[in-house]
Amino acid sequence: MQNAGVWAGVMFLIYASGMFWQALSLKYYTPFGPGPGLFPRWLSGMLIVVSLLFIWQSIKEDVITFRDIFPTNKAFVNVASVWGAAIGFMLILNFVGFITASSLLLFTLFIRGYCWKTSLALAVGTSVFMFLIFNNAFGLPLPVNMWGW
Repeated sequence: MQNAGVWAGVMFLIYASGMFWQALSLKYYTPFGPGPGLFPRWLSGMLIVVSLLFIWQSIKEDVITFRDIFPTNKAFVNVASVWGAAIGFMLILNFVGFITASSLLLFTLFIRGYCWKTSLALAVGTSVFMFLIFNNAFGLPLPVNMWGW
């Protein structure tokens, strides 16, 4: 089936059903008032209804195909570079430190719109600035390499 709206509705329906199932294990009402299960049960119940309505609408009226929503050519390369940079950042962060990893991430993203010198300056400058703010000003420890940056 090529109807992307139906698939999105089914995914939301599965998610909402799981949340509703989990909410059933929480107390709906306590002696002091509403319990922790009241809000998630109602919200997931409403999401189930909305997903069913969306599936119905996707079948009857609005047919959205996957071809209409997925990026092609240059847009796909842009999306893939963002995903690749984010995954690469997560993989190398603890080995090379925050400044190096974030500089590589930002350089990968900036190089698509700026020349390499500007991209490098922006990436390194932003990374050092963020490291100084979070590490020194906020006292939040960030991963560092063997040289302490």
